[in-house]
Amino acid sequence: MHTYRGSRPTLEAVAAHAGVSRATVSRVVNGGRGVRAEVREKVRHSVEELGYVPNSAARTLVTRRTGAVAVVIAEPESRVFADPFFAQQLRGISRELAGHDTQLLLMMLERQKDYARIGRYLSAGHVDGALMFSLHGDDPLPAMALHSGLPAVFGGRPGWPGAEDDEDLLYVDTDNRNGARQAVAHLQERGRRKIAVINGPLDQTSAVDRLLGYCDALGCALQDTDPSLVAQGDFTAEGGERAMARLLDSSPDLDAVFAGNDLMASGALRTLRARGLRVPADVAVVGYDDLEPAAWADPPLTTVRQDVEDMGTMMAELLLRRIGLTDETAKTAPLAPVVTPATLVVRESS
Repeated sequence: MHTYRGSRPTLEAVAAHAGVSRATVSRVVNGGRGVRAEVREKVRHSVEELGYVPNSAARTLVTRRTGAVAVVIAEPESRVFADPFFAQQLRGISRELAGHDTQLLLMMLERQKDYARIGRYLSAGHVDGALMFSLHGDDPLPAMALHSGLPAVFGGRPGWPGAEDDEDLLYVDTDNRNGARQAVAHLQERGRRKIAVINGPLDQTSAVDRLLGYCDALGCALQDTDPSLVAQGDFTAEGGERAMARLLDSSPDLDAVFAGNDLMASGALRTLRARGLRVPADVAVVGYDDLEPAAWADPPLTTVRQDVEDMGTMMAELLLRRIGLTDETAKTAPLAPVVTPATLVVRESS
């Protein structure tokens, strides 16, 4: 690569090197249309040969784009970095954004006052769009993004009032209710008759849908579930441990448990071992997510698989299409929410 001493190559230098106009170079560098393929390739070669780096401030003025996307996770750092779910989703998002020369800006919520800080940042034009997930029922972030006009895609089916009637709303989710239904039906097929459930936080639609799937398989309404077989968790291993202990105290003869995610299932396994109960001989266990640690559990965990990394990729794809950073073929497909299938993966814990 050719290098310059003392000054960086300019747009004019690239134009002279490629034998084209400055305006043509600008269109190629900024992703504009109307440039023939052979001319575009010639300009790209000159950019590489000269080591030209676009001025980001000037580029933003021309394109009205920042080249960055905010990824907002409505959880504290301690939760984000302890749960492999988030790492998988971020991997899919990062790979897709990088393929379109777009930077990822990660934002998390530690305190209540962080909402105002993140809201100000999102509305100030620092990013082209936002990907938001792990939102809770009363979360103000979606309203902040929508009111500012910032394009946004959500991880999980939004649950705020009126969300289902918003035709422009984009999200990526898995069929949580059917996945839970499969998990409990599997336990029933194995002859289990007293099946407990450990819920995730019920201000999140994924947790609600999984609880409803549990009820579907048992053939009962939510209000008719046996309270001694229902325990609240928080999607953490520690929460699963505590919930499993409460279930054993209230219903010591239970013979199976469905946990709303793999981390809570791993916590349930620890409690069962501590109580001297064998899995699956005494109590069968099924989780949800099928992240890598599920196969390493002792015993290996039966779980419901959702392709978390692929869901992250699809979130990023939808956002890039909404802000106009995809190829022409993709732009012709309708923009719509995506719900992916859930698949039971049977291992030794059941």
